[in-house]
Amino acid sequence: MKKAFLQLHLAVFLAGFTGILGRLISMNEGMIVWYRLLFTTITMALLYGLSKKIKRLPVKDLLQVGAVGFIAAMHWVTFYGSIKYANVSVALVCFSSIGFFTAIFEPIILRKQINRIELILGLMTICGIFIIFHFDTQYKTGIIIGVVSALLAALFPIYNRQFLKRMNVETMLTWQQLGGFITLSALLPFYLNAFPVDNFLPGPEDLFWLLILSWFCSVIAFRFSSNALKRLSAFTVNLTYNLEPVYGILLAFIVFGENKMLSKWFYFGFAVIALALIIHVFMLISYEKKILKESGSV
Repeated sequence: MKKAFLQLHLAVFLAGFTGILGRLISMNEGMIVWYRLLFTTITMALLYGLSKKIKRLPVKDLLQVGAVGFIAAMHWVTFYGSIKYANVSVALVCFSSIGFFTAIFEPIILRKQINRIELILGLMTICGIFIIFHFDTQYKTGIIIGVVSALLAALFPIYNRQFLKRMNVETMLTWQQLGGFITLSALLPFYLNAFPVDNFLPGPEDLFWLLILSWFCSVIAFRFSSNALKRLSAFTVNLTYNLEPVYGILLAFIVFGENKMLSKWFYFGFAVIALALIIHVFMLISYEKKILKESGSV
């Protein structure tokens, strides 16, 4: 159990580390994601292909999984764009608004009733972001891109949960990464025309960080989280992933000293968001106790 819990925290830590790598890599956001998808797709195809965990899918499923892969790719492009136009801390604060968009999109897509409490908590995070947006005018472009990134990030987990009812996770992830890579590759000429780069190929330092991003923050992070999920409850996993923005912001403070660049309004807005996350944690704990009580009474 302790090993599983450690693996889960390592997975969340690695997820939070993606923001740091996004700033360390000098390439623009489109190229970062293109290379991330390239290396991750090759690695997963080899790793899961050799272990025969990748299954063939009907054409309809392939197209649907590939389309969600494109949404995920656009989420990463906008996430790294938010970092480039603002900083890691601001991008991760904007990422916290994923709860608000999930509370809206999940009931619409799955045709279920809206959870009013989750919607209210999501609105609290939006209020926190608005405080930063209104008073820290230097980050407006980065905040807008970051909110778009959170909107996209709210979509693909909803669809993924439906996919996993009819395919294993290795199959879904490998085809999804490939779908994201193919669709992003098709758009890349237009993207580079709008945002030209001096060099298409990464330098040695950028290549090193890109491989770290692909292998550790994608492939290994997934491996850790899937191993943990076999031994830990979904409640524990969801609770721990609330720490992702916290880990990322603390890393940004340590590595880049971003705490010296942020105004008091950032901290005030983040405090509002943190309060929403704390309330959500207590909600999850209360829900887990209710489930345990009901299961114990059967």
